[in-house]
Amino acid sequence: MSVSPIIDLGADTGRRGFLRGLGGLFLGAGAAIAAPTIITNPADAAPVSAPRRQISFVSLHTREKLNVTYFTNGTYDRSALKDVNHMLRDWRTGEIGKMDPKLLDLLFQLRQRLRTEEPFQVISGYRCPKTNAMLASKSEGVATKSLHMEGKAIDITMAGRQLSRIRQEALNLKQGGVGIYSKTGFVHVDTGRVRQWGV
Repeated sequence: MSVSPIIDLGADTGRRGFLRGLGGLFLGAGAAIAAPTIITNPADAAPVSAPRRQISFVSLHTREKLNVTYFTNGTYDRSALKDVNHMLRDWRTGEIGKMDPKLLDLLFQLRQRLRTEEPFQVISGYRCPKTNAMLASKSEGVATKSLHMEGKAIDITMAGRQLSRIRQEALNLKQGGVGIYSKTGFVHVDTGRVRQWGV
């Protein structure tokens, strides 16, 4: 399934303009501005019981959207994962990374907890080392060894759901890192160790 352009993002147009106005510096700030609080030692994530798993994304930068079933019949769909990798590519360079399927499972469960069919609005998915180094040189809020470079992190928001709720439901999953960036309007989730940061 290929990605396609979005004609209108409605209220999100204002946010895109705001993000551009900031020069995109904060985008993908996958690390805490202050040291994160470690909640517990991570355990293997509980298996997702749904036999069919679907995920939807909207890119706030490329205006593309993707709605794909990435897991069915007991296995991950390679073609669907390829589409996800393309959708969540480094939008600055066009470089495509390999997204962690466990991150998709985390997002799948998060959307269930949020009780919505709305797509995740993506600010930053995969980030290539060159982009990460550039951002890290300009902001202390960007980790030099960001999980974005490993395809294990994503920065998101969602129409109709407050950032605080997205953050709380992600924390309830206890499957990785969760950071909230209230001023710039997104929540970071990853499949690294379980920890939290931000206000």
